[in-house]
Formats: sequence, C-alpha cells, structure tokens
Amino acid sequence: MAEPLKNIYTEDFLRLFGERVQTAYSSFDTQGFIHQVMDESWNELELKARMRRISLTLGTFLPSRYEEALAVLFAIDEHCSGFPYLFFPDFVEVYGQGEEHWTLSMEALERFTQKSSAEFAVRPFLLREPERMMRQMTVWAGHPSEHVRRLASEGCRPRLPWGQALPIFKRDPAPVLAVLEQLKADPSLYVRKSVANNLNDIAKDHPEAVIATARRWKGTHPDTDWIVRHGCRTLIRKSIPEVMAMFGYAEETNGSPLVTEASFTADPAVLKLGDSCELSYTLQLREGDPVRVRIEYGIDFVKARGQVSRKLFLLSDKNVPGGTLLTGTRTYRFADLTTRRHYPGAHRITLLVNGQEAASTEVELQF
Repeated sequence: MAEPLKNIYTEDFLRLFGERVQTAYSSFDTQGFIHQVMDESWNELELKARMRRISLTLGTFLPSRYEEALAVLFAIDEHCSGFPYLFFPDFVEVYGQGEEHWTLSMEALERFTQKSSAEFAVRPFLLREPERMMRQMTVWAGHPSEHVRRLASEGCRPRLPWGQALPIFKRDPAPVLAVLEQLKADPSLYVRKSVANNLNDIAKDHPEAVIATARRWKGTHPDTDWIVRHGCRTLIRKSIPEVMAMFGYAEETNGSPLVTEASFTADPAVLKLGDSCELSYTLQLREGDPVRVRIEYGIDFVKARGQVSRKLFLLSDKNVPGGTLLTGTRTYRFADLTTRRHYPGAHRITLLVNGQEAASTEVELQF
C-alpha cells in the first residue's frame, strides 16, 4: 500500500525547514515549532489539516507583523519548492486577507505559486472580493511564468478538487470565461490542461456556455482544439447530440444505423463480492465512409435501497473504416472501493456506441 501523502511532513522535514527559517530569522525556535506542530492530535490530522497546522504555527513563531513574517519566507522560498511547501501560500490565506495587506498578499501568492501552487489560497480572496480578485487573475493571465498563468485559470475553477467551491461562478461563469479567453492558445501544456479542466467544471453547471465557447474556439489553433476536446469531456460522456456532432462522432444516417449487429456477454454471470467477470463485445459497423466511434459500457449499480445508478467506463474512442467489425474484452472486478460500495442484486451492463445502446447483458451479484 502506498504511503499516505500526509506523511511527507515528518519531524526531519520540519527540522530542516526550521533550520532554513533560522538562516533568515535567527530567533526562530525550531524545537518549539516542531513540538507545537506535532502535538498529541497530529497523527489524526489529514493532509490539508497538517498544512494548515504548519501555517498557523508559523504565525506564532515568526514575527507578529505580517510584513516581517513574509520577509522571512521570501528570504528562504528559493529553497522551498514543490508540493510540501503549499503551506507558504496557505500562510498568506490565513494571515494576509486584511485590506491593508492586499498588495503584499498578491505579490506573495504570485511568488509562491511559482514554487508550489497558490490555487487553494486564492479562493478565500475570490469569495470575499470576486470582482477585485478576477481583475488580478486577468493580470496574471498575461504573466511570463506558466505557473502564474496557470494560477489565473486553476484558482477560479468553480469546482476545484480539494478546494472551496465558488458558488458565484457556478451561477455565472462569465468572469471565468473572460480569463480563459486569454489562455485558450497558451504555449504551455501545463496551462492548457488547467483551462480545459476549468471548462469541464463550467460544463457541469452551464453546458450551453461551454458549447458556445467550444464552437467559437474550435479550429482557431491546434492547441486550442485540444483544450476544447478535453474541456468537453463531460458533455461527450453525456452524449449531448450537438457536442457529439461537433467532434465528429458518427450517428444514424438516412435511417441507416451506425451499428448493424452487436453482441455483449459477461462471464461468469453470477458472482460474489470480490469476483471478476470478463465482458466481451462484438460490433459490426455500417458500410461506407470512415466513422468515429466511442465505445463504452455502463453498469447499473444496485444501491443500498434497491435503486440503481449508472457508471460509464470507456472501452475505445477512435476513427475506423466503414464496415469494420470491432471486438474486445474488459475485466471488471466487483470489489468495494472507497468511492463505491456494491450491493447484491441484478446488475444490468449496457454496451454503448456514441451514446446509443447497442446491446446489454446482466450479472447477478450475490453475498
């Protein structure tokens, strides 16, 4: 089993960090800092709570004036890069939200994000003063550093994983889309991935806005086309017809179905929790021009109260000649995960081609 990420914050890590702080602030009490961070509740804290504990404790052991404390961090941040040092921008989030600190905090976030990431730390600023902060994001979108440009996108994602949600942009994504407009052909893949993920977030609340943006952007630049395709992935999974058409997925033509024959089987058809079954499919596509096909299977998982909830799994997404016979297998294991529990009952499994049901089978899960 992989080591929990929270365990990056060892006593040795904190001691090395404290020694670095001492080079810029000689009165820093490294041992006292470690003792207060790793108190009796430390083992119970998860990753983000440990980051916050370090930030809060720094506020106790660094100079009490925010400006002086930041000066210490500025003096050593060149040697404090990477994921573990997310507590640098977190320190700004905790202590730098006062109006009198605004300019310095923006400087600090811009600086620290180039060593780790300030994508979480900017969100309380956005929640409190969204218009002012989005003006700052607009400035950052033109920054020479790819890390700062990424912050302009990643920081305002309405549904950033691990981050506070931004309800104001769930309601109205227009300010976010205005920032993304500046980044739609960014030379950095690091930035383009963030733009695509931001679009995908927006698509969950405002699919029409993302479809309109995709139509406007598509074909303007190869890098932008990649963003558009990746940013529409949720809409593609939902098989929204105009989105499927935009990306060239074939559909019924003049009454001629895309799939002329299909079979789908599961072996074995009766399983116990933890067992695996092999899913096998055969698809005969219509004759004619080459077509793009997206092949998925969906399992209608039985829930605790007997209702079902479908989860889709991608099998293939490619262009193929007309008349192609497609075959394939995939193994699925009915084992509980942290994100999914299995319950006994009949589970319908459906084979989908470009969002349309082509065949189905069923397995019985017994406990």
